[in-house]
Amino acid sequence: MALKNDLLLRTLRGEQMERTPVWMMRQAGRYLPEYMVLREKYGFFERCQTPELACEITIQPVDIVGVDAAILFSDILVVPQAMGLEVQLIESKGPVLPDPIKTAKDLQRVRVPDVNETLSYVFDAIKLIKQELNERVPLIGFAGAPWTLLCYMVQGKGSKTFDEAKAFCYTQPELAHQLLQMITDTTIAYLKGQVAAGADTIQIFDSWGGLLSPGDFENISLQYIRQIVAALKDEVPVIIFAKGAWHSLDAMAATGAHGLGIDWCIQPQLARQFAGNAVTLQGNFDPAKLLSPIPVIEKEVKEMLAAFGPGNHIANLGHGILPNVPVDHARAFVDTVKNYRRQ
Repeated sequence: MALKNDLLLRTLRGEQMERTPVWMMRQAGRYLPEYMVLREKYGFFERCQTPELACEITIQPVDIVGVDAAILFSDILVVPQAMGLEVQLIESKGPVLPDPIKTAKDLQRVRVPDVNETLSYVFDAIKLIKQELNERVPLIGFAGAPWTLLCYMVQGKGSKTFDEAKAFCYTQPELAHQLLQMITDTTIAYLKGQVAAGADTIQIFDSWGGLLSPGDFENISLQYIRQIVAALKDEVPVIIFAKGAWHSLDAMAATGAHGLGIDWCIQPQLARQFAGNAVTLQGNFDPAKLLSPIPVIEKEVKEMLAAFGPGNHIANLGHGILPNVPVDHARAFVDTVKNYRRQ
């Protein structure tokens, strides 16, 4: 059976579309009252690891907000968890990894797992989501980029600067590259499993890529993302979102990725100049702007779409939607994109 709405996939393949497809990072989550009902009843990992719950949460924004794609409800930290580290997600505080990697001895506690044993609940969720979506829209699978996962595995918690993770890479480079390769190998197997289960496209989230200089971004992050893209790009379209790493859009485009996510800190015209014309750009509305009055959202979304111009573009936010955004404001964002026609 063919997808009823394949705008996202066709845009990623470089086809000219009648309109711009739209979805939002973190669209399955805390701004939706329906999600909050489930959050009151079930812990975070219980929601991720129970296919029926992950399925319901994944599909909520398709039904409620009308996005052109579903994205799997999960978390990037299921990979460190599968590799043997304890991960706690404390509501409203963020992730805590109580026994982070600091030394060669610590690295012995981490393994490249059999993803079919450790992450089978994700694959089961994807199969169920595909069944329940009934080909309405494509399903996006995802994983964290190796550098971003290393940040949490070494720092042990969230940070604005991840100085400890950087120091680990600079003072113990051999150990860091060993860990990055283990994360990469796990992630490739994990994403291939997602595709086998039915994911239509994949996004790699490098949330902390922008903390690195261009040279370090290549050495510590992009050389590993490149391996992941190479392993998957002939099976499904791949999107890289390295927040803040716009200085390397040309290098990211050269990986063969189909799409590149950008945030609101770079102008679409400049991003296109860096990335070239062969790749689809995704973004780049500031999530905080969804708190503006609806007429302002409508006006600014139209300005964003005009700035991206006629080249291949997927409308999205420049980062995840904020929990305090009213649902009708999120819907206004989506509807404005859907109703926009270039002059």
